[in-house]
Amino acid sequence: MPDSANGSPLRVALLGCGVVGTEVARGILTNPIDLEARVGAPLELVGVAVRDLATERDPVVPRDLLTTDAEALVDRADLVVEVMGGIEPARSLILRALRGGAAVVTANKALLAERGPELFEAADAAGVDLSFEAAVAGAIPIVRPIRESLAGDHVRRVLGIVNGTTNYVLDRMTTEGLDLDEAVAQAQALGYAEADPTADVDGFDAAAKAAILASLAFHTRVSIDQVAREGIRGITADDVAWAARTGHVIKLLAVAEVIGPVDDGEVSVRVHPALVPVSHPLATVRDAFNAVFVEAQGAGPLMFYGQGAGGRPTASAVLGDVVSAARRRLTGGQGLRESKDQDFPVLPAEAAITRYQVRIDVEDRPGVLAQVAGVLAEHGVSIDTVRQVSASAAVHEDLAQEHGTAHLLVTTHAAREASLAATVAAVSALEPVREITSVLRVEGS
Repeated sequence: MPDSANGSPLRVALLGCGVVGTEVARGILTNPIDLEARVGAPLELVGVAVRDLATERDPVVPRDLLTTDAEALVDRADLVVEVMGGIEPARSLILRALRGGAAVVTANKALLAERGPELFEAADAAGVDLSFEAAVAGAIPIVRPIRESLAGDHVRRVLGIVNGTTNYVLDRMTTEGLDLDEAVAQAQALGYAEADPTADVDGFDAAAKAAILASLAFHTRVSIDQVAREGIRGITADDVAWAARTGHVIKLLAVAEVIGPVDDGEVSVRVHPALVPVSHPLATVRDAFNAVFVEAQGAGPLMFYGQGAGGRPTASAVLGDVVSAARRRLTGGQGLRESKDQDFPVLPAEAAITRYQVRIDVEDRPGVLAQVAGVLAEHGVSIDTVRQVSASAAVHEDLAQEHGTAHLLVTTHAAREASLAATVAAVSALEPVREITSVLRVEGS
C-alpha cells in the first residue's frame, strides 16, 4: 500500500511542459482541494522535466519545479505523466517509470501505435497502470468506453474523424470554397496546424490513432505499419464541389472493422479521405472537432463527439486518467490490462472492402458508358449509380472542359480494394477515356 494511504501526498512527475503539459500543471497546481477530494489523497507535482531551463514559460509553472534530469524525476514519483511526445526519450522514460513501480499516464499516440505492446507488457509485469485516454481524440472519452464499457460486447466497426486539423481544412474547403493550401494556411494561422503540417495532412496522426482504436475494439494488436494510409493532399476544390452536388461531404476518416464473423474474422484498418452522405452524423462535424462512430453487436450505433485538439481539451483527458490512476494506486488496485485475446489477422490494404466514386472525362459520343460498364462487369464490380454531364452542362456548373468531353460520375457497390483499383486502371486504358479526374472512397452509407 503506498504511503498516501497514510495521508502522504501522491507524487506526480510531469514529462513535458508544452501547451498540453502547461495545462496539466495548471490543473494540478490550481485545483488541489478538488483533486484531493476526488482521489482521496493530495496530489503533489514534484517536478516538470523540460529540455531547456531557459525557455520562457507560463508563470503558472514555478521555475523551481523545472528540471532537465528526467530520469531522476521519474525515480521519485508515484505517478508519471508523459506529454513530451515522440518516441525517444519518451519510451525509455515510460519504461523506467513502469519498471520502477510508478503508474503512467500518456498522451503519446505515436509511441503507443509503434511500441504499445512493449509498454503494455512492462505495465502488466510491474502490476501498474498505463492510461492513455488523451492519446485519441483529445477530450472525447473514447478509449475508456471501448476498453471497458463495451468489453462485454462485440465491436464490429469504428468510423471516426480523429484529426481536428484536417477536419478544419476540409470544412473550410467545403464552406468557403478555399483550395487546400489556403485552408492549411488558415489552420496554421489559428494554431490548429503546425508549421510543417505533414503529420496531419498526410494522415500519420490519424493512422496512429486508428491503430490504437483497432487494438482496443478488436482485442488484437495493430501497429501503425498495418494501417493503410492516405492523406488529404490530393483533395481539390473540384472534388469538394462534386461531393456537394452528389449529397456528400469529404472527411478524413479512420476506419477499423471486422470482416467476417465477429468471433472469427479479419481486421481491416485504414485512413483515407472519403465521401460521407450529408445524412450521416459524421457529416455534421465542423471546424476542428472530432467524432467517433462505433457500431457494436449489442449496443448498436454509438457516437462520441467533442473537441479533439488543443491544450485544455487534451489536458482534461490527461487529468481524468491521473485521477483514476491515483485512486487505484491509493487502494492498491490496477486498471485493465492489455486485451489481445482475439488476435485477429490484420488484412493488407488491398483486401479492404469499400466503395468508390470515380469521376471520368470521356469523349462525348454514343457507347462510351457501355464500354465503361463492361470493364466494371469484367472485374466483378457492380455499379450503384452513374451520372453523365455533357460539356455544355459542365460549363453551366462551372466545370467547363474542352469541347466534345462528357463527365461520368460512377459510384460502385462495395468490393475489395484490389478489385476496385484494378477496375479504375482498366477504365483509364479505354480509348475514349481522356482522364480519371478523381477517385474517392464512399463510407457511412
